Amino acid sequence: MRTSQGPHQVVVLVLDGALPMDVGIPAEVFHPESGFGYEVSACGVTAGTVPSHGGFGFAVARGLDALSDADTIVVPGYAPAGRQIPAQAVEALRSAASRGARIASICYGAFALAEAGLLDGLRATTHWDAAEKLAESYPQITVEPNVLFVDEGSVLTSAGAAAGLDLCLHMVRRDRGVSAAHEIARGLVTAPYRAGGQAQYLPKTSSIGHGETLAATREWAMTRLDQSLTVAGLAAHARMSPRTFLRRFTDETGSTPLQWILRARVDTARELLESTRLPVDRIAEEAGLGTGSNLRLHFRRLLDVSPTEYRATFAGRI
Repeated sequence: MRTSQGPHQVVVLVLDGALPMDVGIPAEVFHPESGFGYEVSACGVTAGTVPSHGGFGFAVARGLDALSDADTIVVPGYAPAGRQIPAQAVEALRSAASRGARIASICYGAFALAEAGLLDGLRATTHWDAAEKLAESYPQITVEPNVLFVDEGSVLTSAGAAAGLDLCLHMVRRDRGVSAAHEIARGLVTAPYRAGGQAQYLPKTSSIGHGETLAATREWAMTRLDQSLTVAGLAAHARMSPRTFLRRFTDETGSTPLQWILRARVDTARELLESTRLPVDRIAEEAGLGTGSNLRLHFRRLLDVSPTEYRATFAGRI
C-alpha cells in the first residue's frame, strides 16, 4: 500500500464481454471520494471502447500499460466463462504478479487468473455455475464452489456478482480496518459482511448470513456479546431444538454458532482498538472475551497479530 507515497492505485481490467455489475463494484468501493486513500481507474487490452455482456460498452483511456502502476488489479467477470483471453493480457497479469501487485477476480474473472497461472497450487472460487468447469480445466487449482470469496494473500477470488462486493470490502478491511469498510458499506447500503473464506484478516461478522431464518437471533446475539451465549440459549431464542438450530445456523452462516460468536467478539475488539484508547483488558471485557490474555490468544490465532500490533496498524491511520 502507498499510505506514505500516495494513494493506493486500483486498476480494473475490463475484458471483452465484461459483466457490467462486476465492473461497477470495485469502481464504487474504491472510489476516492470514500476518503480512504484509494484511486481507481479502468483499462482494457487496448484503450478505447470495450464491449460488455448485455450490449453495453466501457470507454477506457488506457491499455495494459496501466497495470504497471497498479497496487491492486481487479479482473471482473466476462462472458462466456472460460473464454481464452488475449496473450498480452495473460503476460501483463503475470508481470504484475511477479512485481508484487495484489490481483483479485470477481465471478468468471477467475478464469483469467487461472490462464495466467496465478492460481496454481492455490484455493480459488468463482460463480457456482462455472466452478466445475474451472476445476476440470485447471486441475492444479483447489476450487471451492461453496464460498463467497477466497483470500490467498496476494491473489483473491470471489463468487459471482454481489460476492464481488464482499471481496472488495474485505480488501478494504485488510488495508484500512473494520471501521473504514463499515463506512463504505453504509454508503453503498449493503451489509458490511457476509461469510466468505478464511482470510489473513477475517471479515466483520454481521447479523446477516446466507439466509434470513435466524437473522433475528443473530441480531439478538450481536447485542449481547459481553454476556454468556450458548447454543441452548440461542436455540431457545429461535424457538428451535438445539440440534435443528445448529444445523440451520451452519447452513446460513457457514460456521457453527460458537465460531460465529467468537469472530463477532474479535471483530468488536477490532473496532474498539481502532476507535478508542481503552486498555486491552477493558476491551476484552466489552467484547465478551473475558481477559486480555484471552483476547491476545484469539487475535494471534485468528489474525496472526497481537492487539497492540493491530491498534498500531489501524487506529487513526486515515
